[in-house]
Amino acid sequence: MEVKNETHHGFILLGFSDMPDIRIPLISMFIGAYIICIVGNVTISMLIISQPKLHTPMYVLMGNLAFVDISFSSITIPHALYGLISGDTYISFNGCILQLFFFQAVGNMDSFLLAIMAFDRYSAVCHPLRYLTIMSPKTCICLVASSWVIVSLHSLMYAVMNSCRALCKWVIPHFFCDLSGMMLLSCSFPSDLEQIGVYVEGSIIIFGPVFFILVSYILIIRAVLKLQTSKGRWKTFNTCSSHLTIVIIYYSALIFVYFRPKSIYSAAYDRVSSIVFCFFVPIINPFIYSMRNKQVTSGVKKVLPQA
Repeated sequence: MEVKNETHHGFILLGFSDMPDIRIPLISMFIGAYIICIVGNVTISMLIISQPKLHTPMYVLMGNLAFVDISFSSITIPHALYGLISGDTYISFNGCILQLFFFQAVGNMDSFLLAIMAFDRYSAVCHPLRYLTIMSPKTCICLVASSWVIVSLHSLMYAVMNSCRALCKWVIPHFFCDLSGMMLLSCSFPSDLEQIGVYVEGSIIIFGPVFFILVSYILIIRAVLKLQTSKGRWKTFNTCSSHLTIVIIYYSALIFVYFRPKSIYSAAYDRVSSIVFCFFVPIINPFIYSMRNKQVTSGVKKVLPQA
């Protein structure tokens, strides 16, 4: 691992330098995962743009989710891959703060989009006659734009807080600048007031979308159970299957990475679990929508013969 003399101007990312035996498999996995993520999500995005019948609120939101997934992987994978190949794991102070900001913003935007998509499914199932009025283009733009503002302000707060901290260490035990890794470098603990403010604000950002999704699906299930025939229930619930599958995968991965007992914490576990969150979720999303959505599948079949 190459260590630069200017470490006081930046950080050394530990990455996987303590695991030299798996360096080549990791490089192959990183490259393969990134290519699959880009190709899968770009394909979904281009399909939505090129097929007029997919110009509906749900698919517009799906296109936004694909953009977020591409951004999410691009924030961490290229720099980690460069470090694996070159052995240079140095990152400047400003570069680290920017990576922290964008990782927080894009990661939280994923959950906000899932919440908006849950509202879209609720509107389609519970208010089908008013669906296009409720989920108008103006409403979609306002919901997505306001979500970007909220997550950006949230991420800016953490970026400013970490950029102002007095640091005693310069080696981050991770392959990117994550919040948990950055907090380990601080010389002192935050004040009680600061901890309470961060806890309350962070809880709203994290659990707000979760609460919204849960309420939406409770109302959806209640509406589905009121249907007279089992065929009608299955057909109605099937419209939510792709979104529900992604919600389960996303929050399962989130819990696996960030909500685990402190007794099982280790730097190696943190890095491995982050790979699952940073790679697996962005890759799996387009495939779920492709396999479980007839409109997307038929769109792919129309485009492929033209290629």
